[in-house]
Amino acid sequence: MRVGNFLTLLIALAAPAVLLGQAKGKSSAKTAASRLVVVPPGDLKWADLDTSRAPGVKVADVWGNHAKGAFGAFFKFPAGFAAPLHTHTSDMKVVIVSGTFIQAPEGKPEFRLGPGSYFLQPGGNYRHTTSCDPAAECVFFVEGKGKFDLKLVQPPATAPAKK
Repeated sequence: MRVGNFLTLLIALAAPAVLLGQAKGKSSAKTAASRLVVVPPGDLKWADLDTSRAPGVKVADVWGNHAKGAFGAFFKFPAGFAAPLHTHTSDMKVVIVSGTFIQAPEGKPEFRLGPGSYFLQPGGNYRHTTSCDPAAECVFFVEGKGKFDLKLVQPPATAPAKK
């Protein structure tokens, strides 16, 4: 009889803890579900990135704001688009969705990336050109911890010829 009483007491003490754990799990599930973000391609809100320095380039923020701080956004280059030598302040993680994305680090061979490719583009002094193969537009997803910027690298001024 004492064993039976002990088991009853053990179950009585353990049951609330188990139920609390299950309730907590349900609460966590609700919290996770409330954070779910789903954005079908038709719901992306495309806008011009910079009509003067990047004509035809579009951006669609998925989270954050690419112009103000940390962000996740899709970018779209028209087929044949080419950006001159430039840098960015912050590192960016990039995944190619469609098209052939071309990047050429200064003084090194270009690399060509197709759909499903990933690269980490360093911020700071990483000087490079970026373009899209003329065969089709390029769509890629970018995630950055800082705002998106494009700092054009001016070619060094040439000294006037001596006479």
